[in-house]
Amino acid sequence: MTSLAVIGGTGFYNIEGLSGLKEERVSTPFGEPSDSIYRAELNGQKMLFLARHGRAHTINPTAINYRANIYALKALGARWCLGISAVGSLKEELHPGDFVVPDQFIDRTRQRPATFFDKEIVVHVGFADPFCPALSEMLYSVASVCAEEKGFNVHRGGTYLCMEGPQFSTRAESNMYRQWGASIIGMTCLTEARLAREAELPYATLAMVSDYDCWKEDAEDVDAGSVIELLKGMNGQAKEIVKALAAKVSECSSPDFVLKALDSAVVSDPREARPEVFAGVKLLLERYMSETAGS
Repeated sequence: MTSLAVIGGTGFYNIEGLSGLKEERVSTPFGEPSDSIYRAELNGQKMLFLARHGRAHTINPTAINYRANIYALKALGARWCLGISAVGSLKEELHPGDFVVPDQFIDRTRQRPATFFDKEIVVHVGFADPFCPALSEMLYSVASVCAEEKGFNVHRGGTYLCMEGPQFSTRAESNMYRQWGASIIGMTCLTEARLAREAELPYATLAMVSDYDCWKEDAEDVDAGSVIELLKGMNGQAKEIVKALAAKVSECSSPDFVLKALDSAVVSDPREARPEVFAGVKLLLERYMSETAGS
């Protein structure tokens, strides 16, 4: 049965309406995930939920163990992954309170492991289109229906600039990112997307605009308190979108460049790696190894 994995960001620590709830602690070759992972059913579909920063929000964006999070979700049977994220707006038309389903990234992170394959097995996955287009389009479709019913705005497309954090931007940086053509700015989803691609896991982001960063002269500069306050209202809308997506996601047909990302990406023979290295990524290579063995 379908398993939609949802990674909740700031303020998004639970989903109402889940049935058959079961909490699981998962250990991975890359360490511990951010928190327990919840197995449940939502609208008749199997679902996994993980709080990105921990349920008590004790992990800052750089310290999140992204590898353990994605690995654990894959190990528990995730077939699609939705990242929910608070972001700042870098465009006049993207207002606080709006939702965005982005289609591109710019990477400004510096301190995070962003690959599962950093020892003896070399893998170069394609990342030109970092989000799964099919999952993103389905997400936008259900979000648009919710937006029309509930009276909020959702936008399709745009570039998510992922900064390191945990500090917010300088004014010079914020204006530079606008000149680059970025639409929104956050601190988390890019690393998840990179690892999801290596795990051949379709990934999309539902971004919740909470502020104008610090470029807009007639708006208050971003601060954590105002972000959290605005998100309290938006999280209810986001949960309605998640419920609607869960009801339809089994119809999502992701392209091969997502589902078979390793086919043209594995450069070295995994069997030549030390057994303990291969064991750490065997789960991710199972489909690739079984298909190449028969060719």
